[in-house]
Amino acid sequence: MPRLPNFFIIGAPKCGTTSLAAWLAEHPNIYMSPVKEPFYFSKDIGNCWPYGWEAYVRLFHGAGPQHKAVGEASTTYLFSKVAVPSIEEVVPGARYIVMVRNPVDMAYSLHEQQLRSFNENIEDFWQAWQLAPKRRAGERVPPGCKDPVLLDYPAWCQLGEQLERLFTIVPQERVLVLVLDDVKEDPRREYLRVLAFLGVPDDGRQEFPVFNPAREWRSPRIGRAIRALARFVAKSKHVQGWLPKRSLGLVRRLEAWNTRHRPRPPLPEELRLELEAYFAEDVRKLEELVGREFPHWRSKSGTRV
Repeated sequence: MPRLPNFFIIGAPKCGTTSLAAWLAEHPNIYMSPVKEPFYFSKDIGNCWPYGWEAYVRLFHGAGPQHKAVGEASTTYLFSKVAVPSIEEVVPGARYIVMVRNPVDMAYSLHEQQLRSFNENIEDFWQAWQLAPKRRAGERVPPGCKDPVLLDYPAWCQLGEQLERLFTIVPQERVLVLVLDDVKEDPRREYLRVLAFLGVPDDGRQEFPVFNPAREWRSPRIGRAIRALARFVAKSKHVQGWLPKRSLGLVRRLEAWNTRHRPRPPLPEELRLELEAYFAEDVRKLEELVGREFPHWRSKSGTRV
């Protein structure tokens, strides 16, 4: 009987999920999908896993009896309206980890990620934000973008609304919500919360490196070729079995060579205040759902509506 994941890191994007998945993958009692984001269950979004159910199940063939927790991390599942209901049909009783952050910072970071993924072609964040209504209507969508919904930054960052929908489907005791601010402040404390939630012992981890920080391609043309190579390698390993599953690190080294790490300039104060006002109601909803307030998500010069 093939093993299936019994927990899912379902989002949100740019909230620390890559780092958490990497930490958990090194735990001796946890097995993580070798493809970090298969996106299999989010079939209402255009970048879902294209290889079918059998290929998805093969992602977990490496799970052994020592692995008490088996998981994957697809950041589209929280946003998707069909992913969690589909998971509940296939894996009833699954556990879900949700990671959230200040939606203003999330939107700004998500725009950068879509630029790097070649779904976005507007480098100015504010211009891309304002294009959301047109893109929902199928206008001004860049060639090669997997799905216009990926560029709907206002909708992706409505975390209160998405968490509220999740709680209508899944009992709250099967959901763990992590706040990126808390993870940055004390990563081991939050890591231990995750292990307790998954029912696995402490492995003594003390180092918590950050994965997927702010970055850009040195050469976008080479970046496109590297992403195509990464897709080919993943398919060859995990779908067709042409390559050994053990990573040789070629794609990772090419990415590092063609990547420039640099902090993004801070949002102008006027723009930050406007986005804070836009998200104010949803942040209040999120605060009510998690039972705590996030006053540091509001600028000193701003007011709570």
